[in-house]
Amino acid sequence: MTRPAGDLPYRTALIGAGSIADDAHVPAIRALSGQLDLVAVADSDPARAGDFAARHGIARGYDDPLEMLAVERPDLVVICSPSFTHADLTVAALEAGAWVYCEKPLCGSLADHDRILAAERATGRSCAPVFQWRAGSGAAHVRGLLRDGVLGPPLLALCQTTWYRGADYYAAPWRGRRATELGGATVTQGIHAMDLMLWLMPDWAEVSARIATVDRDIETEDVSLAHVAFASGAQASIVNSVVSARQESYLRIDCARASTELRHLYAYGNEHWTFTPAPDRPPSTPGWDTIGAEVPAHQAPQLADLVARMRRGEPPEHTAADARRTTEFVTALYKSAATGRPVPRGSIGADDPFHRSWWGAPLPS
Repeated sequence: MTRPAGDLPYRTALIGAGSIADDAHVPAIRALSGQLDLVAVADSDPARAGDFAARHGIARGYDDPLEMLAVERPDLVVICSPSFTHADLTVAALEAGAWVYCEKPLCGSLADHDRILAAERATGRSCAPVFQWRAGSGAAHVRGLLRDGVLGPPLLALCQTTWYRGADYYAAPWRGRRATELGGATVTQGIHAMDLMLWLMPDWAEVSARIATVDRDIETEDVSLAHVAFASGAQASIVNSVVSARQESYLRIDCARASTELRHLYAYGNEHWTFTPAPDRPPSTPGWDTIGAEVPAHQAPQLADLVARMRRGEPPEHTAADARRTTEFVTALYKSAATGRPVPRGSIGADDPFHRSWWGAPLPS
């Protein structure tokens, strides 16, 4: 694994000066003072780039991210721009010699995901997708329990992202459009919970799904539902929504010896996990239902781990290659909804129109 150029602190640049950069990524970068030096920000709106740079004490603002990459030569690029820009910007940043930490969705097709993986191989740099829910201590604890068989085999999972997004949210011109947001409730809202479920239960085998736009005046779906079969025989049910007044994120995994549940909204702590032993054959491992030291499910710990691995010349813990499983799952979900048929894992090849777009056809420009 090729180490990025330069010694610590790594020259760091942001692309996208919206709310997620303000609320999550700048604080995560600032928490690594001495390791990261935030040298530039780029945004298509030059006034917003300039204001963002002034508010956060960033030396330079750009309205062209490619110019920023050429001039600043950053070691690390954090991408927070609208969804449709992610794949091209990730490839450009890798080719400019940077590692990449990119917001979800990483891309809008398997073809683009494979293009990112090819750029990683060609440059020796790495892209880490922002899946901060994997970073929490609760998720790591449950993953260990499942890996070690403490809970017994998983049998049933429920995965629910029931959120609310109204007219003010969709006032942004790129939201709600297939060409720019790429997808709706499935990939903009539900992807975090679905990815966490697939990280904990990676052997998905087939998906059957429906998507619909039941209320919002948008091109993308505001509701999606899916049934998932796993290679182990386990089953799962998924609900994603942006029309739910009472908002909740919920993940439940029922195993032979216990159930574990995560109930929260946008970010969780250890207290949001619960564990229920089976009445007739509970786990016998001491402390199985006690999570260790708190690590929040936020961008900051995932970024800190990424920087530590950069310094050691190791690949990220959460790689673009691993995230392809989630991209393939989302692709299968959209294809099943479009065709009305179950879609097996591994069945969407390069000649399939759904390989090039979640919608099964070229998107309008």
